[in-house]
Amino acid sequence: MNYRHAFHAGNFADCVKHALLHHILVALARKPAPFRVLDTHAGIGRYDLRAAEAERTGEWQNGIGRLAEVRDGALAPWLDAVRALGWPPAYPGSPALAQHLLRPDDALVLCELHPEDQATLRTNMGRDRRVAVHARDGWEAARALTPFPEKRGLILYDPPFEREGEFDRLADSIAAVSARFRGVVQAAWYPVKHRAPVRAFHDRLRENGPRDAVACELWLREPTDPTRLNGCGLVVVNGPWMPEGGFEHCAGAILAALLSHLATGEPGAGIAVTRLTDE
Repeated sequence: MNYRHAFHAGNFADCVKHALLHHILVALARKPAPFRVLDTHAGIGRYDLRAAEAERTGEWQNGIGRLAEVRDGALAPWLDAVRALGWPPAYPGSPALAQHLLRPDDALVLCELHPEDQATLRTNMGRDRRVAVHARDGWEAARALTPFPEKRGLILYDPPFEREGEFDRLADSIAAVSARFRGVVQAAWYPVKHRAPVRAFHDRLRENGPRDAVACELWLREPTDPTRLNGCGLVVVNGPWMPEGGFEHCAGAILAALLSHLATGEPGAGIAVTRLTDE
């Protein structure tokens, strides 16, 4: 409830999450059948990088700010969408990206508990009959609102990691949803500060989680300092089929392109696409 993403919008972690998310959404839209997206921690949808919050931290300058001249390659489809949605100076979060790719019969469900951010989110989404904004706990919604009526779609988990136990909640929710809605794509963002919590999270998914889980990670420096956001990851369950060479291949190309622009020269920077469970 205290977390405000406006201070961090457009940073390197957002670039990782949104570049991969956009690719997943495009893949879902390749099939004619309608799909639904559930965003469990939606924020306000789009962010003005001239606002006081973004200016205070300046994090976007080492994220989306480093990608201003990129016009081709693996990042181009996502960056084309970012520009179409008003960047610069606006940066589109996951709700805006998803709304941008919805077709007439698709649906988007957004959960946000912060009262002020929820009101801003409703304004930013406009009067769109395809979009529903809920003042609802995202963890509860992931279980209560699945399976989707459309029988296909995506759940995006993007908790702020300001409370203890977020890795456990992620693993529990992924496992519970997979048991009741096996075919849904699930994407779960997580921070990489140091290795131990991430290893435990991955091990838990291997032991109790779903089939077809892949971890996509990028780190700007060796993740040994638990006080810094050294990198981040996105676990993707049931990554959609992609004609360009499969989800893992596409994810690796996106992460490599991001690292080439976002790396700061610190030792230990790198990427990894790791299969956690078989299909």
